Amino acid sequence: METFRISGRGGLALEADIAGPEAGAAVVLLHGGGQTRHAWSRAFHALAAAGYRVLSYDARGHGGSAWDPEGDYSTDALVADLCAIQAHLAAPVALVGASMGGITSLTAIGEGALPDAAALVLVDVAPHIRREGVARIRAFMTARPEGFANLDEVADAVAAYNPERPRPRDPSGLMKNLRTGDDGRLYWHWDPRIISDRFDEHAAYLDTFETRMTAAARAVGVPTMLVRGTQSDVVSAEGAERLQALIPDARIEDVGGAGHMVAGDRNDAFNAVVMDFLAAVYAESGSA
Repeated sequence: METFRISGRGGLALEADIAGPEAGAAVVLLHGGGQTRHAWSRAFHALAAAGYRVLSYDARGHGGSAWDPEGDYSTDALVADLCAIQAHLAAPVALVGASMGGITSLTAIGEGALPDAAALVLVDVAPHIRREGVARIRAFMTARPEGFANLDEVADAVAAYNPERPRPRDPSGLMKNLRTGDDGRLYWHWDPRIISDRFDEHAAYLDTFETRMTAAARAVGVPTMLVRGTQSDVVSAEGAERLQALIPDARIEDVGGAGHMVAGDRNDAFNAVVMDFLAAVYAESGSA
């Protein structure tokens, strides 16, 4: 595995990992808001071991990537960054995007920014999402502006948000999602400006988001799969059905025992459905 930096929109530095044979079919993994590229760790290594050329990167304002000086974390900026990332891989590229990463991927393909895309995997995101799930995510991300005194406090916060997932015995792995402030306290790695607007403004954005995502979905012409956690409070069964109405050939996979964080909740099941889907896509295209 190689870790390197790519210049995104406006020259913003984006940190990425790449692995797998250079001649392998290309896959880009896009994490969700508030996550880092490390959220894909097991999927990343499984795909590389299976012979794919896989790239995972920290979105602007997240993890090891730079914070935008102007606080631009718009979908347009994220799509422009993805195009810069894609340029480092041989086409065609399959996109696997969770939540925010799925929004970026769907927009990029549906609006024609990536005309050479091979496939689209949406991980618990669709044009029609549940407001209460988004509100819960936002509440988690805004809950501790004062930071944390230690890793145990961080683990407690994560466990409260996702009580179905076992609390880690060793919380040291959480440091990948944190930064240490000048005061010695621990803070989430993301730029607070990502979620600085009031929720009523964010809800209004969701209406705009649904309109844009619906139009993008109608224009998608590549093999598409939605992987939804059956316990998700973001994408409902109805939301999945509405996606399939927009993309009639879309494959829908429900992962039992998983919530919005599908890959983290049920990684083996997630990897299995993604591997099966990508194998079929690349076998049909002759690129495998």
